[in-house]
Amino acid sequence: MEDQEALGFEHMGLDPRLLQAVADLGWSRPTLIQEKAIPLALEGKDLLARARTGSGKTAAYAIPMLQLLLHKKATGPVMEQAVRGLVLVPTKELARQAQSMIQQLAAYCARDVRVANVSAAEDSASQRAVLMEKPDVVVGTPSRILNHLQQDSLKLRDSLELLVIDEADLLFSFGFEDELKSLLCHLPRIYQAFLMSATFNDDVRALKELVLHNPVTLKLQESQLPGPEQLQQFQVVCETEEDKFLLLYALLKLSLIRGKALLFVNTLERGYRLRLFLEQFSIPSCVLNGELPLRSRCHIISQFNQGFYDCVIATDAEILGPPVKGKRRGRGAKGDNTSDPESGVARGIDFHHVSAVLNFDLPPTPEAYVHRAGRTARANNPGIVLTFVLPTERSCLGKIEALLSGEGEAPILLPYQFQMEEIESFRYRCRDAMRSVTKQAIREARLKEIKEELLHSEKLKTYFEDNPRDLQLLRHDLPLHPAVVKPHLGNVPDYLVPAALRGLVQPRKKRRKLPSSKKTKKVKTRNPLRDFKHRGKKPKPTAKPS
Repeated sequence: MEDQEALGFEHMGLDPRLLQAVADLGWSRPTLIQEKAIPLALEGKDLLARARTGSGKTAAYAIPMLQLLLHKKATGPVMEQAVRGLVLVPTKELARQAQSMIQQLAAYCARDVRVANVSAAEDSASQRAVLMEKPDVVVGTPSRILNHLQQDSLKLRDSLELLVIDEADLLFSFGFEDELKSLLCHLPRIYQAFLMSATFNDDVRALKELVLHNPVTLKLQESQLPGPEQLQQFQVVCETEEDKFLLLYALLKLSLIRGKALLFVNTLERGYRLRLFLEQFSIPSCVLNGELPLRSRCHIISQFNQGFYDCVIATDAEILGPPVKGKRRGRGAKGDNTSDPESGVARGIDFHHVSAVLNFDLPPTPEAYVHRAGRTARANNPGIVLTFVLPTERSCLGKIEALLSGEGEAPILLPYQFQMEEIESFRYRCRDAMRSVTKQAIREARLKEIKEELLHSEKLKTYFEDNPRDLQLLRHDLPLHPAVVKPHLGNVPDYLVPAALRGLVQPRKKRRKLPSSKKTKKVKTRNPLRDFKHRGKKPKPTAKPS
C-alpha cells in the first residue's frame, strides 16, 4: 500500500515522450487524482472521478488517453487514421484549455497524435477541413460535436475508443441533455469512458447511467477547497449596498488587497456598474462575460495571466439563468439575450497566480462559491477569498458555511476584521461616483465595448495575423465611461487616509507596460484601426520644396 501511495509518473509505465513532456511542465509528482486515476485508466476501466477544481483533472484523463493511443500505434497492426478520442466540455474556453493541455503533453509525439478543437461555431468551414484529416483526438462542446456528426464531417461509430466528459456536473445545467443523448447514438457500442466532475449531483448520476459501463468510482477523501494554511476565507457583513462599494473602493485604492484579484458579480449589468464605478477612481479593470467574442475573452485571460491587468470582473455560469433541463439556454433574461450559452468563467478556466477572489455579490449557491473560490490558492500558492454579505443574505451564507464545515476540518468563513468607521471619510466620494453610474451610462458602456471587441475580433483578424505585435498593444481595460470622469477622484489626499491604515497603505503599482521596441528611440505606435481603414489607399502627394 505504501508503494502504491508513493507511485510517481516514472512508475506508471508511460511512454518516455510523455515523461519528458511532464518534466518540461515541472510536475515532479502526480496529484492525488492523477495518482489514482491514471493506473486504473491504463487498465482499461471506466472511471467516475470527483476531485476539486484545480486538482489536475485534465492531466488525469489526458495522460492515459495519450498513452493508450501511442501504445496502440506502436504495438498494434497498421490501422487507418481515424478519430479515436473524444473530449466533451461545457464551454468554449474549457475546450481551448483542454486542447492546450493535451498538446503540451503531446509535445514530443505531435506527429503521432494530433488534436483538434471544434468548439467555435464561427469556424465551421475550417473545422470541416481539419476533420477531413482525421485527428486522433477531438475536443468540443456537445452541440458542436453533434453538428459535425449530423453533417457527416465527423464519424465516430467505427473508430471511437475513448470518451471523456469533463466538468460533467455542468453539462446538463448548461442545457446539453438533448444534444448529449443524440450524440451517444452516433457512438459505437463499446468504448472506454471517463467522467470527471467537481461534484456528484443528480446530473452526474444520470450521465453515469448513460455513458459508463461498470465504472470505478473515485471519490477522493479531500476537501473541495485547500486548507486554511493555503486558502484564507473571510466574510464581511455590509449594512447597505453603498457600504459594499465603499469597502471595495478602500481595499483597492489603498492597496489593502495585494496582487491580482478576481471580482465576481451575479449579472452583466452589475459587472459593468462595478467597472464604471472603479473607473471614476482611475482603477482599471476588465469585464469578462459571455457577450464578448471568444477571441476577446481568451485574449483578456491571456493578458491577465501575463500581468497586464490586476483586476478582472467576472460573471460565472449562473449568469445564464437557472438550470433548464433539456433546453438550450441561448436566450437569457431581458438584457442578457446576447450571452453566449457556451461560455462561463467560474469553473475550470485556468487563471494564473490569483491572490484574491472577492465575491462582491454573494454566490447564488454553495457550489458556485466553491467554484469561484477555486480560482485562487492553486498549485500550492496562497490565496484569499472575501465575501461581501448583506443582512438579508445571512441565510444563504449559512448554507455555504454548512457545505464547508460539513467536510470535517474544512475551513469556514471567518469574520473580516475591518472597521467601516475608519473609511467614513471616503463615503462622499463613493456617493459621487455611484451617482455618475446611471442605467443609461451602463447601457452605453456595454454597447460600446461589444462594438469595439467585435471589431477587434473579426474585422482585424487578418491584420493581427500579419502584425502580431499590434495584437499585444490591444488593451481591454481602457475607460468606457460615456460621462466625464472627475480627475480629483483618482487621487487620495493623505489627510483622508485613516491613521490606523497609514502604515499599511502602499501606492498602487502602475500597470505593466505593454511590450516596447528594443530600440532606444521613441517610435510612434501605429494605430491598427487606422492602418486597417486606410490600407490600400495611396498617400496624398506632398508639395516639393521650392
